[in-house]
Amino acid sequence: MAQILTYLGKGGTGRTTVAIATAKHWARQGKRVLLASLDSGPALGLALGQPLGTEPATLETNFSGVQLQSTVLLQQAWELLKQRESEYLRSPFFKNVYGEELGILPGMDGALAMNALREYAQSDRYDVIIYDGESSSEALRNLGSLEVTSWYVRRFKQVILESDMGQTLLPFLPPIAAAVLQNPWQSVSSDQGSPLQEALDLLEEGRSALNDPARMLVYLVTTGEEGAIATARHLWGSAQQVGLTVGGVFLTQGITALDHINQQFNPLPLHVMPPYSGDWQPLINAIPNLAEGQAAPLPLEVDAAQSQLRVFLPGFDKKQVKLTQYNQEVTIDAGDQRRNILLPDGLKGRSITGAKFQDSYLIISF
Repeated sequence: MAQILTYLGKGGTGRTTVAIATAKHWARQGKRVLLASLDSGPALGLALGQPLGTEPATLETNFSGVQLQSTVLLQQAWELLKQRESEYLRSPFFKNVYGEELGILPGMDGALAMNALREYAQSDRYDVIIYDGESSSEALRNLGSLEVTSWYVRRFKQVILESDMGQTLLPFLPPIAAAVLQNPWQSVSSDQGSPLQEALDLLEEGRSALNDPARMLVYLVTTGEEGAIATARHLWGSAQQVGLTVGGVFLTQGITALDHINQQFNPLPLHVMPPYSGDWQPLINAIPNLAEGQAAPLPLEVDAAQSQLRVFLPGFDKKQVKLTQYNQEVTIDAGDQRRNILLPDGLKGRSITGAKFQDSYLIISF
């Protein structure tokens, strides 16, 4: 399973430059690296010395690149959908609709890119995948879609099953399904082998990868300019809300502000990048060890002995944070990000008794 790295920061801070330097660094360390870009513009190809295609192509030893082109990804996904549909339905609905006909709906680009990254990470062809996405806010929204989608599927499935309509229709579903589906109807309670359960398993796998710094790690990129610093701090807190671990900060300009930036991003390690002047080697030498990022503060820590959840929310203050609980889930609103936390074993069935904001941590007691 490959580790996925991505970079967040204000536009123009050098995120793509750092991504290329990281890819070159790890390729020269003997790791198999894929640089995946969702940017269809020519800038990345110019920086690499050759344009990227829709299939991974070798750029140098151990280093490949690919452009995640949404129309191609949609066509591939549509063909897979029709294949799966034919496995479950005797009369498939979509067999006469072709992927080449479909347009890209808003938000579809990111979902297709996330699925492509998952497939590349599971392919065992790469050790490290560098994701150079669109804007940082969009990248976070796409990465967070795994958590959000999983919540919607879980929540609405349960609401339907507990509703009067759900209880009324439930006895009729097996015989109807048996008449339509090729495979025997699986029980609603277990869902083993059903398309819904397969989707839930995929979402859960994605959520687990997102929360594991050994599989998904984010770095911030900033300059010494105050707007860039403020944006990076906001993205830091937003990444934590999504469940991502932020492994460190790259400073691409503004070394005179080193002490100030260290203070703003403490306790993250700070890595100073030299300017790119046509020679990649100085930047390659400045790339840190991947393992260093895994020691960064985790987004969520469970203290069973103290009956507490500790949620790391840098960049926010207590006035920007709202906390609610519904049954076994705790919802945290911070800025424009919302996170639903399913209570772990040991805290299930317990209600919140108190909460405080201390040293960038939201500490929730039960």
